[in-house]
Amino acid sequence: MDFMIAPASADDAEIVAELTQELLEEIMVATGSGQFSVDRAALATLGRDFLVCGLYTVYLAHQGGQAAGFIALSETRALYAGGSFGIITELYVRPALRSSGLGARLLAAAREHGKVRGWTRLEVTTPPLPEFDRTLHFYETSGFGITGGRKLKTTLG
Repeated sequence: MDFMIAPASADDAEIVAELTQELLEEIMVATGSGQFSVDRAALATLGRDFLVCGLYTVYLAHQGGQAAGFIALSETRALYAGGSFGIITELYVRPALRSSGLGARLLAAAREHGKVRGWTRLEVTTPPLPEFDRTLHFYETSGFGITGGRKLKTTLG
């Protein structure tokens, strides 16, 4: 399949919000929980702000003029990682296009971006739930290794 992958700009915030909403809704259905806000207007505003400030890098994929998926990255740094590295905050491919190679192409764009930025590694978190076994398999076959631990969070404020 022929996909065009390019960096997103603030002008793409609406489509990134649409795809993010689809991703979050899919996660909530799979887990049976309502853990995310899916207010598309709020997602678009926040995404636009992130893209303008350079805090968030998105590669957007299109096929035949239609949005097909995206990968979003944030840069952070840690002593354990030996410097700056990237975190994949979101990766989504529309269901009809899964197993088409698009996810691998989005990961390739992320890897190239990380090399240009001088990152030491890419990290991603996927829930340790059976509903995400396919996602885990995708990352493992794409060269990611399980490093242990669980993702924990607490809200501030």
